Amino acid sequence: MIKYVTDSSCDTIKYDDVSVEVAPLKIYTDEREFVDTSDMDVHEMLDYLLAYKNRSYTACPDTQSWLDAYEGGDEIYVVTMTSQLSGTYNSACTARDIYLETHPDAKFCIIDTLSTGPEMRLMMEKIIESKKAGDTFEEVEKKTKEYLAKTRLFFAFKSIHNLAQNGRVNKVVASLIGPLNISIIGTASTDGKVEPTSKCRGTKNVISKLIEDIKEAGFTGGKLRICHIENEKLATQVGDALKQHFPSLDLSIYPARGLCSYYGERGGIIIGCEC
Repeated sequence: MIKYVTDSSCDTIKYDDVSVEVAPLKIYTDEREFVDTSDMDVHEMLDYLLAYKNRSYTACPDTQSWLDAYEGGDEIYVVTMTSQLSGTYNSACTARDIYLETHPDAKFCIIDTLSTGPEMRLMMEKIIESKKAGDTFEEVEKKTKEYLAKTRLFFAFKSIHNLAQNGRVNKVVASLIGPLNISIIGTASTDGKVEPTSKCRGTKNVISKLIEDIKEAGFTGGKLRICHIENEKLATQVGDALKQHFPSLDLSIYPARGLCSYYGERGGIIIGCEC
C-alpha cells in the first residue's frame, strides 16, 4: 500500500481520491497543550496565547505518531518541515527505522523540505502527481528532490514574538514590529532557517514587496500556495495582484493549521511557489 505522510505544519491537503496521513505537532504553555489536529480551534489558541504572559513552545510529533501514520504502508512518502528548526525530520527517520524492523521490505522516501507550510504542500502535491502519472518509487524520489531546488517560501508577519521567544529570529528585530505597525517580510533560507529580509509599513507596501521578492526569485507563473492566519483578505489581495502579472497562475488560498498559526501569528501569511 502507498502511504503519503506529512507533519501538521504542512497545513491542509485535500485530494478527492488520495488520503494524506498527518503526524501532529504540539503547542505548549505551562497551563495548556494544543495538539495540531484538523479539528483544533486555532482562533481560540491565538486568543489564549495573546493573553498568556509566560513562555510558550512547540514539540515535534512523537515516534508513535509517525508509526501510526506509516502503519499498513509498504511504499511510504514523507514530507517534513525543516530539520534546522525542529526535530520533526529526525523523529520521522527514527520511526522509519523502527518500522523497518517489522516491515523490512518497506520503501521510504523522507524529504526534509528545509521549509514549512505551503512549500511543504507543493512537495506533497508533486509526489502525489508523480505517483498518479505512474512513476516508480525511484523516479518519484528523484523528481521530488529535484523539485525541492525549484520551490521557495516567503512570508509577511505582523508579529514574530513567538519566533523570537523560541530562538528562531533575533529578539531585537521582533521588538520593532508591533508598536510601529510594521510587517516583517522574509523567506526560508537555503539552509532551512527563518530569514527576515525587509520591513514594510502598510498593506500596499507589503503586497508590492512580496510580489517583487517572488518575481526576483524567478517565479514566472505556475503553482503558488498561500496559507493565512486569520487574514484571508491579505492573502486574496496578494493572489489577485499576482494574477495581474501571471494570468495562468495556479493558486490556492487556505487557513493555516496550529503550528504555522503559532509561528506566523494572527494576521500573517505564508507563500510557497515554484521558481
